[in-house]
Amino acid sequence: MQELIIEATKSSPQIHFDPAGHVLEMSGESYPENAAKFYAPVFDWLGRYLAGLGEEQVTVNLAISYFNSSSSKALMNLFDMFDEACRTGRRITVNWRYDPDNETAQECGEEFKEDVCDLPFNLVACGPGQP
Repeated sequence: MQELIIEATKSSPQIHFDPAGHVLEMSGESYPENAAKFYAPVFDWLGRYLAGLGEEQVTVNLAISYFNSSSSKALMNLFDMFDEACRTGRRITVNWRYDPDNETAQECGEEFKEDVCDLPFNLVACGPGQP
């Protein structure tokens, strides 16, 4: 399976999914005009990736500093997809990275964490510009 790489724009995050290393990363801001259209290839790729996943440990690193309501829905759908995969035995961990000065990003991470049952979800405070 090939990597999924989507370059960041002013209104959409950078996405780099590495199936060989089992690391999925998204960073930046997410407020595309049509979030459903923007995230459709991401969900398609993830569906195929998760279907072929075995016992490998998958790390999902998210550093989304700002997102609109339609992107929030897309992120929740993403977490639901990972949560369901964990229920069926997949090993996935999400790291929600946020700047401690950005209370909104922290609170959103806390809310997402509350909405998942089986998905390990870490809140990781990190300074601006840190990986």
